[in-house]
Amino acid sequence: MTVTVPPYPATAATGIAPDRFKQAFRRYPAGVVVVTADAGHGPVGFTATSLASLSLDPPLVSFGIGTTTSSWPHIERADTAVVNFLGAEQRSLATTFATSGIDRFAAPTGWRRLPQGEPVLDGVAGWLRLEIEQTVPAGDHRIVIARVVDSWLDEGRSPLLFHNGTYHTL
Repeated sequence: MTVTVPPYPATAATGIAPDRFKQAFRRYPAGVVVVTADAGHGPVGFTATSLASLSLDPPLVSFGIGTTTSSWPHIERADTAVVNFLGAEQRSLATTFATSGIDRFAAPTGWRRLPQGEPVLDGVAGWLRLEIEQTVPAGDHRIVIARVVDSWLDEGRSPLLFHNGTYHTL
């Protein structure tokens, strides 16, 4: 059987247009998390779909964050962070932490601090407490690599997913 591969567009050598890039990734479903931290100036957090497991031994994860976001200066200075796994019913929480220019931790957001001081969201499907090991420049973002040092999971909860510009559940 012969498979015909269409020729690459002329822009492939230098990259694709941002709109096309977003269009391609809109077709790729991803789990939704909120990353929270406190580098000594109060809690910060942002919604992310870039969480990835990197290593089992040691247990490492990564996530991306834009360098123009309000959370980046805090994450850059933080030694620890928390990945909050959102449950299927937590669309409004995902939207809150994806919205710029608001106090994301104000009511009705429920949260508390872990014994080590990190902010963790109430009612999430689980969380990972992280020690940040390094940040890697990646275009207009940074890839944060962190070691998982503690976790909690609410077994049996369905995750919140993001696909084609909207939130979904399994």
